[in-house]
Amino acid sequence: MRDLSKAAAKVAPKAHMLIISNPVNSTVPIVAEVFKRAGVYDPKRLFGVTTLDVTRASTFLSGIAGSVPADTNVPVVGGHSGVTIVPLLSQAKQGSAVQAGEQYEKLVHRIQFGGDEVVKAKDGAGSATLSMAYAAARFSNSLLKALSGEKGVVECAYVESPLFKGQADFFASPVELGTEGVVNIPALPQITAEEQKLLDTCLPDLKKNISKGQKWAEENP
Repeated sequence: MRDLSKAAAKVAPKAHMLIISNPVNSTVPIVAEVFKRAGVYDPKRLFGVTTLDVTRASTFLSGIAGSVPADTNVPVVGGHSGVTIVPLLSQAKQGSAVQAGEQYEKLVHRIQFGGDEVVKAKDGAGSATLSMAYAAARFSNSLLKALSGEKGVVECAYVESPLFKGQADFFASPVELGTEGVVNIPALPQITAEEQKLLDTCLPDLKKNISKGQKWAEENP
């Protein structure tokens, strides 16, 4: 990741960088530090691709609600691993189909650890490569639309964010895309008490992940 970032900073400093290599919570800060060191960092052009979390959340919710996955949209905020993944089920039209308590908790856990489910299904012989490719293609297509001038393009992405500055300088949330990359990072909508608990659990872990990436980049210039 470091060496690829160095090469990109040298030959394509204005490129829009879409990072999907795990652990995204740490690799995105690594790329940011490399670009900063090269003097070409532009936070509007660096994205951690978290579309897979949105796809999983939307697909799993549609299975409960009986809706079409393509018509089901669950914003997922926070980070891109384990408890840092915070699905905002309350923001989906079909979210009311989920019963509070055990069903909600099981669904959140499945969204957060869906990758483990795939590894088990493949008997340890692989991971979620196809769905990861789909996520990369979807986000890339959305960004290309925005770069070509289409308005109102919004995707969840892990970017340098003001939403929880100090607690987590990088944070995934719905982001408006435009011709220069990130155009706007709206504040989070009003969330439920359950989602607030998930967010409170997310932030300390996310901060550790970010610091780990930044420290690695500092120690391995």
